[in-house]
Amino acid sequence: MTRSVPQRRTLAAAAALAVACTAGAALSTAPAPPASAASPASPAPSASAAAGTASGYATENGGTTGGEGGATVRAGTGTQIHQALCSRAGTDTPLTIEVEGTVNHGNTSKVSGDSCDTAEDKIELKRISNVTIIGVGGGAVFDQVGIHIRESRNIIIRNVTVQNVRKSGSPTSNGGDAIGMEKDVSNVWVDHTTLRASGGEDEGYDGLFDLKNNTRYVTLSYSVLRDSGRGGLVGSSESDRSNGYLTYHHNLYRNIDSRTPLLRGGEAHMYNNHYVDVHESGINSRAGARAKVDSNYFQDSRNVLGTFYTNEAGYWEVSGNVYDNLTWSTPGDKTNPAGPDPESTTSVDIPYGYQLDDARCVPDIVSRTAGAGTGLGESDGRC
Repeated sequence: MTRSVPQRRTLAAAAALAVACTAGAALSTAPAPPASAASPASPAPSASAAAGTASGYATENGGTTGGEGGATVRAGTGTQIHQALCSRAGTDTPLTIEVEGTVNHGNTSKVSGDSCDTAEDKIELKRISNVTIIGVGGGAVFDQVGIHIRESRNIIIRNVTVQNVRKSGSPTSNGGDAIGMEKDVSNVWVDHTTLRASGGEDEGYDGLFDLKNNTRYVTLSYSVLRDSGRGGLVGSSESDRSNGYLTYHHNLYRNIDSRTPLLRGGEAHMYNNHYVDVHESGINSRAGARAKVDSNYFQDSRNVLGTFYTNEAGYWEVSGNVYDNLTWSTPGDKTNPAGPDPESTTSVDIPYGYQLDDARCVPDIVSRTAGAGTGLGESDGRC
């Protein structure tokens, strides 16, 4: 039997929230963005927005540039996206695909060609490289159609909504993940996306952001993951420990049962995320995983960090986080919560530069910048 231990902000932390927050200390040699009282959001992205710069672990291992330097084409259906991939000169010819409209099962079909390997029921990025998919104009919605990446490298996905992708029921999509990566995938940047479901596994939904079987050097930034049983996993089983070097920053996890994410082996860096209404467990570091959990805001949630549902321990380094109205289970068999007073159990060296926002400012910053349709806005270092 477990015992829930409530944990709330200290009075000092609550008082601090009543004043304007300032930016955290710079951890990069690059200058911090200029402070401005204006909202950091910009107008809806145009073709030039595709030239945005990757961050986090996606900048390592040769970097992630997507379709930079290649042609730009426009697509309004899943079939047109596949046609664009199949019309390239080769599987590594750089290409940016601007998407506007709703992609669904009715307008997504398999297309064949020497530079592609597509499928009927999903957007398949398989055995390719150097591609950007970006929502433009009125926005891009992938409705019950997932984006799946297999045996590919140097992929960028930005400013799109992927919703209600099922693993069972009607219609179905292979794997059921909103965005899924599997088998020898590297250097992927997913940015300013909205990933959502309308329930959990019992309703036919799986993960929102899953990485498996040697997926490495991935960054998820300024995105919203919500209304799902499963936020995402890293590794399909305790033996799938070939994944890692992952960054999650300035994301909102809201109304999620678990897996924000679940980590099996490898290293991950979570900073400046807002976790709210996580019902069962949050960052689940297990099977030797090492997580650096840096200046995040955890709110109104349960078991936001620890090792859960296994005796194969994972580890974490914590600093600068805010823990606001949390509950924690009592440690026991297959349950090792980090709280109610989280302390580091390892140290993780981060090879890239990054700019930390004060955790107290994170809910405000993320509310203004995360998700599709926010103009690709980023933190300006102010609340």
